Amino acid sequence: MLYKTTLRNGVRIVTEEIPYVKSASFGIWVKTGSRNEKDDEHGISHFIEHMQFKGTKLRSAFEISEAFEKIGAQVNAYTTKEYTCFLLKVLGEYLFDAVDILCDMFFNSIYSSGDIENEKKVIIEEIKSYEDMPEEIVHEYFVKAFFDGHPLGKPILGTIESVSSFTKDKVFNFLEREYVGGNIIISVSGNVDHNEVVDRLGYLFENNIPAGGNFTYIPPETKPREIIKYKNSEQVQICIGTPALPHTDENIYTLTVLNNILGGSLSSRLFQEIREKHSLAYSIYSYNVSFFDCGLWGIHTGTSSNNVYQVLEICLNIISSIKEKGVREDELERAKQQLRGELLLSEENTMNHMSRLGKSELTHNRVITIEEMVEKIMAVSLEQVSELAKELFVSENFGLALIGPFRGDIDLKDMMQKLAIC
Repeated sequence: MLYKTTLRNGVRIVTEEIPYVKSASFGIWVKTGSRNEKDDEHGISHFIEHMQFKGTKLRSAFEISEAFEKIGAQVNAYTTKEYTCFLLKVLGEYLFDAVDILCDMFFNSIYSSGDIENEKKVIIEEIKSYEDMPEEIVHEYFVKAFFDGHPLGKPILGTIESVSSFTKDKVFNFLEREYVGGNIIISVSGNVDHNEVVDRLGYLFENNIPAGGNFTYIPPETKPREIIKYKNSEQVQICIGTPALPHTDENIYTLTVLNNILGGSLSSRLFQEIREKHSLAYSIYSYNVSFFDCGLWGIHTGTSSNNVYQVLEICLNIISSIKEKGVREDELERAKQQLRGELLLSEENTMNHMSRLGKSELTHNRVITIEEMVEKIMAVSLEQVSELAKELFVSENFGLALIGPFRGDIDLKDMMQKLAIC
């Protein structure tokens, strides 16, 4: 059963009671990420996420880790461009013991000057290590290829320069501005009781979080381009794609199906053509990332430098084929059944339930059930897939990010014109 309570300051508590499981999962979701940061704050959302594990008025960093381990709790946190999440999974009998520790971190972190200086060094090393992973950093360059100059085009980790500038005042100014009632969601799933969750946490979150939130976002001006960065690595990492759909677009389920057919599975067109038929890559897949007011769809693969042009041509030809000829009925049904299976199987994990609750409430201001998602996916038609492909796959909208041992030039529009596609 699904339940929702909104506190007077705007904090929302959503729960899903699953009485037959032994575990419970808990998350605090804050509707703020790297796109909410000002020019001198780049990376501060991620920095705050780190700092909440560094000690509170009651517990040192070691005591926090020890307390979670004593009750067998799995705890983590992560930051995206639009939200930050603090989450845990534990046996249901220890849920509120684990929540007490996480809430202590959330409300009572010290943010000492010494810890701030030490963590700045840690994150600077994280930034450097990220630069050594072209298969990861290529995705940041891909976003930048479309949204350069907009907060969405900035890296979540920030830069060495921006992180070096962080102070306790900057941290508290950001917390005061962004960690407000309308931006915070508590999601809980498992062998739990909604009323008990509200009774035990409602007062804490209502009296320690100021009201506010629901800030207006400025949509990015999309400027597709090619970003090519030489790097002495074994492979060339490639991301190619186009602007897509925001979270709430009514065609998002059609895009999910289209993406699966193109590169979302082992039987997808991209995998079969690039890997199985031509042996040009070990891994290739397509993916969709949605934001509150925009989105991106892309293909990612890694290949040898002498294969770059061939891989791009095959990818573009596959995209053009779907745009011009649509997809087959058997492809559509396979994709829908695979997505249906993934969704239904995800119900066996309370962490998946909790994440779905939090993300759904965050992006839609309501909980979208698995059943509703399955129904929407199964209703996708050949005509809808064809229409969306024609709408999305327009040559002047394509952008590219490429990192690796490649010194050539790539003009996507010229390439598409020569191939007579899109």
